[in-house]
Amino acid sequence: MDSSGNTAATKDANENIPKVTGIGGIFFFSDDPGKTREWYATNLGLDVNDWGATFESRNIHNPEEVNQLQWSPFKNGSNYFAPSKKEFMINYRVQNITELVNNLKANGVTILDDIESSEYGKFVHIMDADGNKIELWEPN
Repeated sequence: MDSSGNTAATKDANENIPKVTGIGGIFFFSDDPGKTREWYATNLGLDVNDWGATFESRNIHNPEEVNQLQWSPFKNGSNYFAPSKKEFMINYRVQNITELVNNLKANGVTILDDIESSEYGKFVHIMDADGNKIELWEPN
């Protein structure tokens, strides 16, 4: 039993519940993403690269686990947020993405593509009730 009163079996079961576990990224449109990245680097000290900036944090319940949040400006007009008409997209970190997508389908949620695997984990895009495209990400 751990300090929160959970047994190992309870902890393992909780890790399989399909749900959002945090924010994985914040993506937004910019007239000039390079200039925007440079402004944030110069004025706010962000350590930027070609994609934006990556923020790391530790899981308070599992300090050995390092999580990342990606901050990225996209060129205005990019179709990456389509079919959403919004100027932003949020990436949510999830666990058990396959079962989560099955639950979303059962609830009538619009699933925009199949789950894709990459070196960073598994991704899928959905639409929320307000027409926002959302990216779900299950890290490796």
